Amino acid sequence: MAVARSSGPQVGDPAPEFALKDQNNQLVRLADFRGHKTVLLVFYPLAFTGTCRGELAEIQRRLPEYHGDAVHTLTVSVDSVYSHKVFCTQEGFDFPMLADFWPHGEVARSYGVFNPVAGFADRGTFVIDPAGVVRFAEHADPGATRDQAPWRAALAAAAGEPAGEARAVS
Repeated sequence: MAVARSSGPQVGDPAPEFALKDQNNQLVRLADFRGHKTVLLVFYPLAFTGTCRGELAEIQRRLPEYHGDAVHTLTVSVDSVYSHKVFCTQEGFDFPMLADFWPHGEVARSYGVFNPVAGFADRGTFVIDPAGVVRFAEHADPGATRDQAPWRAALAAAAGEPAGEARAVS
């Protein structure tokens, strides 16, 4: 059964601001990257689950493309800071995992990817340019495995290389 969800930002819209704590209990604000970095923002349902573990391992493998001088990767779930810390340590992840724990799923809601029936975020991916504008938006169901090639194309486009296209996955 389809679940009505609020629509999130579309390509060309300003990205909703947020401030969340990472796995080290440090506050991370989207605004901190304004003016100097493109942000790859990746929502995932829950830590310690198969599909999420696989996707995040692929991000770790491609971290040189996803995290550096021009790009910063942020991953978000409704898990707590504490579960993110254990998950990062166990899996060897070297990127920020942000806790959208309380108010529960508030940031996922603002991006239109919160699944109120399940109580966690669907899979959502956003590329946000240094001006804070969404350049790529993707929404996939919790069990889907996302193709990361469009993310790389969107990151290249944000860096001034040939533009990628936004797509929605449902």
